[in-house]
Amino acid sequence: MTHPVTVAPTLTEAVARLADERVLGFTFVKPDGTERHVPFAELGARAARTARALRDRGVARGERVALVLPDGEDFVRAFLGAILAGAVPVPIYPHLSFKNVDGYHDTLAHIANAAGARFAVVSSATRPFVEPVVPRVAGLLGVGEIDALDAEDALWEPADPGDLAFLQFTSGSTSRPKGVRVTHGNLAANSKAFMLEGLRADPARGDKGVSWLPLFHDMGLIGFVIGPLFTRIPVVFLPTASFVRAPRIWLEAISRHRGTITYAPNFAYQLVTKRVKDRDVEGLDLSCLAWAGCGAEPIHARTMRDFTAKLAPAGFQPRAILASYGMAEATLAITFATGGLRTDTVDARTLEAGSAREAEGGDARELVDCGVVFSGHELQIVDPDGRVLGDREVGEIRFRGPSVSSGYHDEPELTTTTFGGGWLRTGDLGYTVGGRLFVCGRIKDIVIVRGRNFYPSDIEWAVGDLPGVRRGNVVAFGVMVDGEEELVVCAEATESDRAILGAAIQRVVTEQFALAVHDVRLVPQGTLPRTSSGKLQRRKARTLYEAGRLVAREKPAMQEEGPPA
Repeated sequence: MTHPVTVAPTLTEAVARLADERVLGFTFVKPDGTERHVPFAELGARAARTARALRDRGVARGERVALVLPDGEDFVRAFLGAILAGAVPVPIYPHLSFKNVDGYHDTLAHIANAAGARFAVVSSATRPFVEPVVPRVAGLLGVGEIDALDAEDALWEPADPGDLAFLQFTSGSTSRPKGVRVTHGNLAANSKAFMLEGLRADPARGDKGVSWLPLFHDMGLIGFVIGPLFTRIPVVFLPTASFVRAPRIWLEAISRHRGTITYAPNFAYQLVTKRVKDRDVEGLDLSCLAWAGCGAEPIHARTMRDFTAKLAPAGFQPRAILASYGMAEATLAITFATGGLRTDTVDARTLEAGSAREAEGGDARELVDCGVVFSGHELQIVDPDGRVLGDREVGEIRFRGPSVSSGYHDEPELTTTTFGGGWLRTGDLGYTVGGRLFVCGRIKDIVIVRGRNFYPSDIEWAVGDLPGVRRGNVVAFGVMVDGEEELVVCAEATESDRAILGAAIQRVVTEQFALAVHDVRLVPQGTLPRTSSGKLQRRKARTLYEAGRLVAREKPAMQEEGPPA
């Protein structure tokens, strides 16, 4: 039976509309490479039995359910089970190593308490990492393994668009994780925007997603579970850890399953260009791929060009590149740039002064076009006083529309600061050209040295080009020295490379930015703090540096949970 591509008003109804779909569904690839296809009809039926099991365990409508599950199929079942029970799922990163386990317990306890979790769904693998935290979580009814949450009867609670669907805790790349309140209406509006208007997804055309993104973060969860459920799009899910170990499996899955839609942060495209060999590209057919989206972190034009060149022999088309901008507070997507990579090359010095003037030689910075805002939504660039700026004037990006969350859970002051006045204050800097968005960096991460503004991501990218420095293993930030802000660069490097890298980093920053580095701190691999999604935490790195805890020793001073994802 075929259906027109329309979006239901709630996720609950979207799943209900799939009750007769016994062909299309989700395919879950296990770590050993075996695959299990679950039709949408079976997915909904199993979730409804999980919903009944949660209710039998005492979980009432509106109560929060923490999900700590590493397996994609288990996660989707538990997430939808909580939704169908009228409860509020709270995805949490599943830690599977006793390395830095105390730090993980602190994060887990913080999220569970902040959410007011009443129940936790775990697997046999994650139970040992969750149970020690139970005494620290007030009001928790219990912990249950997903395999045991399968009742004979079904439960299917209706939902309204204004109902809270789930709490998406931010990754903590800039601060302690905060719970973004995402409603059913937010999910429907954003899914319609990026799936139908942006990707023009259509199951009748054979569209299919392929993703290795972790499901406890918004890009993986909303982009490849929720959005496809609203629009009847099948998806193939790969284990995140498998991709990190062997990036070629992402490409092989796209080729084998004839995937048309995929998405990843910039670092993943860089990983492919560095670690996938030419011989691995032989035999692949990527001509099926209509969209290769990039977002969640700064997008570098050279990375996308290198990726395109690397995979051209496999039939990858440059027009498939899709740069985007989004954030959890906007549910997921804010702007899309379809039709291939576009950039703007601006004068670096005028950009430092707040004007994105087109470069005419000299120091230049190439920025990626992140596209236009979706219909029914609005975007503006404002100065610190809230004055709306014109084209090529740099200011804070603000956004409003039905995709914008109602705020942070139990954070009224922060909600007022971030969401007050009808606009979402993103904290990101950017400018527009003819309605198209270009993102420069984050307001609070800017380093200001003697009146000049520097974007840390630019410095990190330049240092990452040096031999001996792995791309994505560099942080730059400002510290106060004798009343003035100075630049510090911290990079992960091997013992053998440290002797020459300090001077090389000083030299490249001076040559490219006319800026002296106050201190170069070279530390062992795995030392710099990261979020659970693999993003480096600049502010946390600065805090550790100022506390004297980022030091050049063989034993890591600090490592955030989890592999890059």
